[in-house]
Amino acid sequence: MIWNPSEGINLGPITVRFYSLMFVIAFGLGWYITKKIFIREKESIEKLDSLFVWTFFATLLGARLGHVFFYDWEYYRNHFTEIILPFRFDPEFEFTGFQGLASHGAALGIIVAMYFFSKNIMKRPLLWVLDRVVIPVASGAIFVRLGNFFNSEIVGKETTSQFGVRFVRDHFSSREVIAKTKIADPNEAYSAIVNDPNFVNILQEVPAKHPAQLYEAFFYIFVFAILFFMFWKTDARKKLGLLFGSFLVLNFTVRFFVEYVKESQGGFESSLGLLSTGQWLSIPLVAVGLYFIIMAQKPLHHEE
Repeated sequence: MIWNPSEGINLGPITVRFYSLMFVIAFGLGWYITKKIFIREKESIEKLDSLFVWTFFATLLGARLGHVFFYDWEYYRNHFTEIILPFRFDPEFEFTGFQGLASHGAALGIIVAMYFFSKNIMKRPLLWVLDRVVIPVASGAIFVRLGNFFNSEIVGKETTSQFGVRFVRDHFSSREVIAKTKIADPNEAYSAIVNDPNFVNILQEVPAKHPAQLYEAFFYIFVFAILFFMFWKTDARKKLGLLFGSFLVLNFTVRFFVEYVKESQGGFESSLGLLSTGQWLSIPLVAVGLYFIIMAQKPLHHEE
């Protein structure tokens, strides 16, 4: 399969990027799921808007800082302003957007934010809030990985299997594709590589790789389904930490094993060896999840 999608949906003066669209769907669906949870728990819907805002900024800020410190600190320590600004100034000014977002950072950001949210707004135990937040978070993870697929990022290792995908925009940067085709507009250049037989030799340079983003998205469907079932069909919601712990174990176990087919994303794996950065970061989160599952013995007592 040759993968060379456009950046998004062209609406004339603006382009709705697929990656941004997936984020909108993730948070929109998350809001809807959380509303249903609040109704069941007889919580005020007014608190839902606050929860949405807290989760939104915690996710983006945590994911951004996670990428900076876990995966690319050597670069950002010398380009500090690029941590918070969507621009690159070296070697020349360029709008880049926030290209680095790490799910481990997002998880930590949400946990920290929910601590303050539970104390100041929800007036509930932190684990009570986390047990319910992880359900929409699990659904959102599916669409975030689909967004990565549209962006041709976080790709897998080369493969000769039938699952292989040739990520044109991952293999060639916009500058490289312009240099190879002599076409000034990068989108036209990418399209020419795929559709113009005169450039078939360039297309053959693109190797097939595992669509690691789709692998993750597929398994996250089951993570979400399991948590959803536990909340609605069992008494898991009455056991503090059980849903939260289950989320950590399921989500980051998936992440751990998918890392085996992912290309290296950098970070500290070269210094530790054996495993990738993503795997090293997943191990403590799985361990924490197991702890909460084991400790979730006492039912939560509150008005039904």
